[in-house]
Amino acid sequence: MNTTRIIDETFDVRHLGPSVQEERDMLALLGVPNLDALIEETVPQSIRLGDPLPLSEGLSEQELLHELAAVASKNKTYTSFIGMGYYGTYTPTVILRNILENPGWYTQYTPYQAEIAQGRLEAMLNFQTLVTDLTGMAVANASLLDEGTAAGEAMIMVAGIVHRKSDRAGSMKFFVSDTVYPQTLDVLKTRALPLGFEIVVGNHADAQLDASFFGALVQYPAQDGQVIDYRAFIDAAHAQGIQVVVAADMMSLVHLTPPGEFGADVVVGSAQRFGVPMGYGGPHAAFFATKQEYIRMMPGRIIGVSVDAQEHPAFRMTLQTREQHIKRDKATSNICTAQALLAVMAGMYAVYHGPQGLRRIAGNIHAAACAIDHGLVRLGFEQRNTLFFDTLRVRVPDAALLRARAEAAQVNFRYFENGDVGIAVDETTGVREIQLVLSLFAGLKGSDAKSADVFEGVDTTYPAPHGRSSEFLTHPIFNMNHSETELLRYIKRLENKDLSLAHSMIPLGSCTMKLNATTELIPITWPAFSAMHPFAPEEQAEGYAEIFRGLEDALCRITGFTACSLQPNSGAQGEYAGLMVIRAYQHGRGETQRDVTLIPASAHGTNPASAVMAGCKVVVVACDAMGNIDIADLRAKASEHSAQLMALMVTYPSTHGVFEETIREVCSIIHEHGGQVYMDGANMNAQVGLTSPAAIGADVCHINLHKTFAIPHGGGGPGMGPICVAPHLAPYLPGNPVVSTGGEKSITAISSAPWGSASILLISYAYIRMLGARGLTDSSKFAILNANYLKARLENHYPILYVGSNGRVAHEFILDLRPFKDAHIEAEDVAKRLMDYNFHAPTVSFPVAGTLMIEPTESESKAELDRFAEALIAIRGEIQDVLDGKLGEHDNPLKNAPHTAHAATGDNWPHSYSRERAVYPLPYVRINKFWPAVGRVNNSYGDRNVVCTCPPIESYM
Repeated sequence: MNTTRIIDETFDVRHLGPSVQEERDMLALLGVPNLDALIEETVPQSIRLGDPLPLSEGLSEQELLHELAAVASKNKTYTSFIGMGYYGTYTPTVILRNILENPGWYTQYTPYQAEIAQGRLEAMLNFQTLVTDLTGMAVANASLLDEGTAAGEAMIMVAGIVHRKSDRAGSMKFFVSDTVYPQTLDVLKTRALPLGFEIVVGNHADAQLDASFFGALVQYPAQDGQVIDYRAFIDAAHAQGIQVVVAADMMSLVHLTPPGEFGADVVVGSAQRFGVPMGYGGPHAAFFATKQEYIRMMPGRIIGVSVDAQEHPAFRMTLQTREQHIKRDKATSNICTAQALLAVMAGMYAVYHGPQGLRRIAGNIHAAACAIDHGLVRLGFEQRNTLFFDTLRVRVPDAALLRARAEAAQVNFRYFENGDVGIAVDETTGVREIQLVLSLFAGLKGSDAKSADVFEGVDTTYPAPHGRSSEFLTHPIFNMNHSETELLRYIKRLENKDLSLAHSMIPLGSCTMKLNATTELIPITWPAFSAMHPFAPEEQAEGYAEIFRGLEDALCRITGFTACSLQPNSGAQGEYAGLMVIRAYQHGRGETQRDVTLIPASAHGTNPASAVMAGCKVVVVACDAMGNIDIADLRAKASEHSAQLMALMVTYPSTHGVFEETIREVCSIIHEHGGQVYMDGANMNAQVGLTSPAAIGADVCHINLHKTFAIPHGGGGPGMGPICVAPHLAPYLPGNPVVSTGGEKSITAISSAPWGSASILLISYAYIRMLGARGLTDSSKFAILNANYLKARLENHYPILYVGSNGRVAHEFILDLRPFKDAHIEAEDVAKRLMDYNFHAPTVSFPVAGTLMIEPTESESKAELDRFAEALIAIRGEIQDVLDGKLGEHDNPLKNAPHTAHAATGDNWPHSYSRERAVYPLPYVRINKFWPAVGRVNNSYGDRNVVCTCPPIESYM
């Protein structure tokens, strides 16, 4: 009997930008008969994969969603009372729909081009204000990756502060109170080891601190829930010149005395419970706040207030902007990202609820904890925390019996090693949950816990000095958008100030702003995935385990390696994890003297910063005139440091956008001298299906899932940086102190959660499953096609800086703007002028000063590529008019870009060129104009006048 299969439309036709006819036209311009011929001219044959990727064929979008629904059903989302830094929360649906699920917010790029990023900059400034107000500190950054890594950054920062004193350079101990979460302690151990810091864990009440210590960390409230007065401890530490870091629960600070009011030098923590789902560990926005005097030492991004060319207020990133690319191995941190999307959500949660709403939420949380405490005492249980916010610690006669009954009732508690039980309540805890908890404990006593009013007789007050008396969130922005109508309009008003992939291509070299398909993102908000606690029993997370196994297997097949860790929660963390695994391997075979890492001069700035954090000495390897690694210099440096050589860090294709033909020789040289090869996965999207890190000879690579595998950039985060390794490195993959993961000789944790930002791994899993072997390979091919097509369109107008031996580029290429310096035209001028053409700028002055690095990605159509090419060609014409004297050197559309609606419609137009030329330079712009919200931002003014909290209300009108 003949049967006919109904064929679903494959996902790749939606993901890949060029149509069949467009592909033919593009190939014709390039002078090659087909796409494979272009790849032959681009990717060296010596590293080409002989066989197709060993992956299944792609699924349709409908098939993928059906598959994930089945996987989700294997997760058991019990009511969680585990706590430990992760809590149930309600995401206001107006925020869920209009930010988290909105491509106008989640496809934005990091706000390096401030004029077209005013919306998210304002939203992150709100977050910074929220943090400073609640912590009682002077300044905060725009978020970090998680609480553990924020604590690690704080440890390093306070070491730098103390070590600046001439008599304290030898202070190498860092005290960690036993009140601190175990996952935070594990991350601290990882960070401390290569830097030579000694972690001393103990009871803060009887700690013997002296000048051998540079810093200390305490948890507030403590990890078991006790609220502790740390004033005496902090005073004693300060008397010894020791800096104190407080890891604080943000929601508790609504009720409790802020750490800034009892002497903290740095305050860190997580903003997760401000409307961000647990998501089995992330992503969540960590916060980092400190004193004004330390602002220039703070890690991460700081949003500040400046003015634009017309003296109007304007927001921008300030001080630490791309610190690693400037300071490289002298950078104080390798953090080059944030959790921007999650920080925006947390800040907007505070805007929506305002101070009164937060007091209500925190009050309900504390009242629920008090009601359970009161009920337990009536039942005859000993509740050990005399003062608490949301977490109780209860002595029980039989914890195993309680656990069995609780899990049968779909309830998770925290179980301490000594048999105590932890109960952490949250925003989602109501009367039903309180009664459920009390009934489970009553069962152990053989009694009935029912009560007409669980709050009867409950006292929720705090004795002095624990209760908060200071005001917070007094700025009008937190007191004017409490109706859904007003918040919706505020969110949209900010969104409309930002250019995202919803408007046009974002052609950033090395950043890969490809399609973030809607279907890939839908499952992250399903409760079966979003409501999971990262420390829930593993048998309750079988769906997640299936996702992890599938993703790890696929990434290993793609890279050619044998083992994978999904834990690193950013690209920079992946770099660090890879180097720490190499370090552990070298030490494991007795080569403890190996501490030199060779890094090409062209490398991303995070490479040398990560190497220093991993305890390495950085030795720079020269590049030749074509941007390739200088083999002779590499040989000389490898030979000179042979006995000490730990690793080489290399990006492939190169940072200059070329497949270096000597890459196997490069790797071989390192191996000859006992080193390991770490491959930076920033440009992995040109490799998939064509070559692999294993094929070029690397030993470990990190993978930017937010680049190659479609996790959205979210305005500057979240990102993910898993590492894949060769068999000899697999035993050292990072572990976790709470949940078993990693290799049998695992290094300590890289991030707080066992699998990093687990919920967004669903996106990359979906991307791989829908594209399949052929679609993934075609994505690499079309990325190369689109880049070479744009190069061909532009090479008669601008110099192209680097090409391969056949005149081809990989997935990105560099336009050289230095020849136009005689006309006083800089790369920044072209970047700003592109805004008037509805485009985000390419990467500016990296990896070469005075250039633009362009990456079109595989997702853009020929029509969009042509629009971008026409814009750059038109700008080249404007440059020529300056060169020919038709436009003034200082009064021209480039120097005055971007042009705002305010400037274009004002009564006074002081320029020699027309308003039309300024704002409608090509016909397509007139059809769908994107107006920059402010004129060119004055960066130097912002650095001289540092303001990092919400400005006066007039700025919002």
